[in-house]
Amino acid sequence: MAARIEHLVTSGTFSLDGGTWDVDNNVWIVGDDNEAIVVDAAHDAEAIARAVGERTLLAVVCTHAHNDHIDAAPELAARTGAPIFLHPDDLPLWKQTHPDKAPDAELIDGQGLSVAGVEMTVLHTPGHAPGAVCLYVPALTALFSGDTLFAGGPGATGRSYSHFPTIVESIRDRLLMLPGDTVVHTGHGGTTTIADEAPHLQEWIDRGF
Repeated sequence: MAARIEHLVTSGTFSLDGGTWDVDNNVWIVGDDNEAIVVDAAHDAEAIARAVGERTLLAVVCTHAHNDHIDAAPELAARTGAPIFLHPDDLPLWKQTHPDKAPDAELIDGQGLSVAGVEMTVLHTPGHAPGAVCLYVPALTALFSGDTLFAGGPGATGRSYSHFPTIVESIRDRLLMLPGDTVVHTGHGGTTTIADEAPHLQEWIDRGF
């Protein structure tokens, strides 16, 4: 059975710098009928576990450690036995949400994760958060961008631990170099493609967000 991408939307809140907002998050499951990896365990461990079903969950991969992307990760890991992966630069953010539970493994730029016969390559793309990563899966013509790149521009950089020039550099040097037909599966909202976003880089720089 060939690897495929499955999509779940979960709802909850995002909190940082003393504010809280209602959000809908995209949860991505990459795998086949036997095994899977979850990208961003947001809000609802039970719903995610139900979507994984009887498959072996190889990893819970966090694109970054804002609470809305990781709040369900420990419970999902406990239910399934899967390790939680996070880039170490996001540990300060992780500890704001889960002070008593550390991630199980580090994500490192260039690292490969295998599932269902395909390889996911970790791309460190700081800016929205220091340890933000994207996951590139060429066999599926897919990029899981977390909150680094959306349809219409970069992820937000107006709060703590974020930096606009850094996210622009990450997008320009790491993401817009990918094949144009690569489908960008984002952390919130709809998908886009590299070809659709690449022409607008200068517009984003000029507007400053």
